[in-house]
Amino acid sequence: MAIDLQHALPGYAELIVRVALNLRRGQRLLILGPLAYGGVSFEAAPLVREVTASAYRAGASYVEAIWGDELLTLRRFEHAPRQSFDEFSRWLPDALVEHVRAGDATLSIYANDPDLLAGQPTDLVTAMQRTSSRRLQPFRELVSKNETNWAVVAAASAKWAAKVFPDLPADRQLPELWATIGRLCRLDAADPVAQWQSHIAALAARAEYLNRKRFSALRYTAPGTSLTIGLPDAHVWISARSESRNGIAFTANIPTEEVFTMPHKDRADGVVRSTKPLSYGGTLIENFSLHFVSGRVVDVKAERGEDVLRQLVETDPGSARLGEVALVPHGSPVAQSGLLFYNTLFDENAASHVALGSAYKFTLSGGEGMSDETFEAAGGNRSATHVDFMIGSGALDVDGLGRDGSVEPLMRRGEWASRL
Repeated sequence: MAIDLQHALPGYAELIVRVALNLRRGQRLLILGPLAYGGVSFEAAPLVREVTASAYRAGASYVEAIWGDELLTLRRFEHAPRQSFDEFSRWLPDALVEHVRAGDATLSIYANDPDLLAGQPTDLVTAMQRTSSRRLQPFRELVSKNETNWAVVAAASAKWAAKVFPDLPADRQLPELWATIGRLCRLDAADPVAQWQSHIAALAARAEYLNRKRFSALRYTAPGTSLTIGLPDAHVWISARSESRNGIAFTANIPTEEVFTMPHKDRADGVVRSTKPLSYGGTLIENFSLHFVSGRVVDVKAERGEDVLRQLVETDPGSARLGEVALVPHGSPVAQSGLLFYNTLFDENAASHVALGSAYKFTLSGGEGMSDETFEAAGGNRSATHVDFMIGSGALDVDGLGRDGSVEPLMRRGEWASRL
């Protein structure tokens, strides 16, 4: 059943509030977007309004949005003093921390132009990204500990739609992106909420299987990739459903097709090649590879955007190390769409991936209660960054390496090697 999501936003909003956030009566809800650009795009306003209505029906005590206008970001690059790109909002970082510590929910809605900063000076793009990452690190660390329920979803926008569907007539691009979002979010099912509960259960079963295995490392093999990533002894595989420290079960990403955990920050060795472009800071990094030795990136190569990639891994000591490993079957609905979304929320659910930067503390047993120093000693990476990039394809093989020297095929040609 096809769905016209532009005219079915109330159902999408209900899914976001009931399944993604699982909003509790009395909670506040803060709606935002990419904070480096100021907040949620005006083009997402119809969805924001429907989410607001759904949240109040669910018992929210107060709903608010932080809005952002991408043109203001461009005006900054055109007119702001060059030395001012280490400036950031004075009030926003503390406000976000206060909101999360109060146990209130956050929702990020992405509806942004992937090429917003294309052609802008690399050093200024990097300075803006680095500043926002550092200033927002306390907020992101609370999120990494699941201090409260949070979620990330998407809304279509004109420039994003034009990027995904460049061959369609202009008047068909936006409706097609909305329809695609609806399909990949399973909103074309007769009962989307029930469909999501079933999907969440299947992902949980895969995570439970991996947790029973207690692999010491994962070995990746594909064209251009020969990489072994060590796993901490107490790593925990996570799937779609998480539980916040205030006891709320939530689904952080819709759509989601992954199971993920944290790598040991000092145990990645080999070369890995990207299989999809990375849209970072409004610029596109394409056909790149990273060489790791003892967990650290020692060399980068890219056909496009290499300067941005180099500056990303030089953000801080942790940005050159891995903070996440995620397994996604090549047969996922996002992969089978055959589309490149230029948006991590979707592209990471089309392919197995890893992330440079900070690890989520909830992917280590007892990690939420650890000091930063104890977390790092256990193998956890800390950084102001967390940037996912895709390494999976129909040619990827992944092996689980046991502590006893055993080798178990986990993925062959991008698909799970065993059924559960």
